[in-house]
Amino acid sequence: MKTRERELAQRLRREEGAAIGEIARRVGVSKSSVSIWVRHIELTAAQREALVQRNPAYNRQLSGWTRMAERRRAERRAFQDAGRRRAREGDPIFIAGCMLYWAEGAKDRNQLQFVNSDPAMARFFVDFLRRYFELSGEIRITCRLYADHLAKQTEVENFWLETLALPRTALRKSVVNVYSKYSKRLRVGNLPYGTCNVVVSRTWLTQTIFGAIQEIGGFTREAWLE
Repeated sequence: MKTRERELAQRLRREEGAAIGEIARRVGVSKSSVSIWVRHIELTAAQREALVQRNPAYNRQLSGWTRMAERRRAERRAFQDAGRRRAREGDPIFIAGCMLYWAEGAKDRNQLQFVNSDPAMARFFVDFLRRYFELSGEIRITCRLYADHLAKQTEVENFWLETLALPRTALRKSVVNVYSKYSKRLRVGNLPYGTCNVVVSRTWLTQTIFGAIQEIGGFTREAWLE
């Protein structure tokens, strides 16, 4: 890891508003490395204007990024509109699945994540995905285990695969919650099979559900488009 080079690149970007190519030359690394290192740094208005004045190509690049972002946002809005239309059909199972995701799901704009310890609830949600979105091979699960599950990890993993009617290829590496030094190695609560995280990395799916949720709930949340 080029820690010193990364720190220098970030300082040049943040303090001087230097261009990617200039930073790469001064630090002695590739443009691709610099781009990754500084992508989280927001330039000031003055720094952006200075880049445009020094390098017209930056302005064209920025314009390209803006157009791409606008296209992606328009796509997400179209998916949400489709979800709103489906919600207006009034199918009670579809509405129940969307409301369940509103309550228990993550709100990432590009990836669906649903975590729960209730086998019946998880099975209902996966069946909802299959029934209304024709998903199958796209569904992945991660088992979240407690330390005392390690002796029966395979049993727990098989339980969730069988409960959700998924093939072994859907299983990702399990996550183990280790004991804290204050726990005295005692676990509060009774989750014999830990929790199961259902994941589908499809923007259209997440945004369709987001649209349906907003239609059912009677609100608009622009943050889900960003």
